[in-house]
Amino acid sequence: MLMSAPLRCGWCSNDPLYIKYHDEEWGKPVYEDAVLFEFLLLEGAQAGLSWITILRRREGYRAAFADFDVNKVAAFTDEDVERLMNDTGIIRNRLKINAAIGNARLFIGLQQEFGSFSEYLWGFLPDRKPLLNSFEHHKLSPVRTELSDAISKDMNKRGFKFFGTTICYAYMQATGMVNDHIEGCVAR
Repeated sequence: MLMSAPLRCGWCSNDPLYIKYHDEEWGKPVYEDAVLFEFLLLEGAQAGLSWITILRRREGYRAAFADFDVNKVAAFTDEDVERLMNDTGIIRNRLKINAAIGNARLFIGLQQEFGSFSEYLWGFLPDRKPLLNSFEHHKLSPVRTELSDAISKDMNKRGFKFFGTTICYAYMQATGMVNDHIEGCVAR
């Protein structure tokens, strides 16, 4: 008897790294500030690129950005920026590198203001619960919503960079604020 492969969202293709990310992380609610910062940094790096490009460099980013320790990244200096500009394990874009450092400082500010970044972020959701969408095909999933518009607008007003509404919606998907796994998906 021929076994069919489990149904997955079409965007993760046959790439083992993408499948692992899809099955184990994407759409799963994240409340830990350390992981929320990691995704904030990675999503900002992804701007204008494919997610698989960043996913393949994730360990390079982990090494380059102090294991995603927000306090260490916030303390990076001009010398660190130059070090990162020469690091082939990451996307060497000065604007994105500076944004990651600036965003780390702002992230800490939100932690101080709200008790945690998680408290701030999840506070945008009704009852602080993830949104579950129902799509039959991954291409029906939106690239932005009124909620991503609102979060992005607030974060940009606070000074965050590389966090427009499209990146914000991808961040919401990655951190499980919204579950856009298609109907019948093995990871839904």
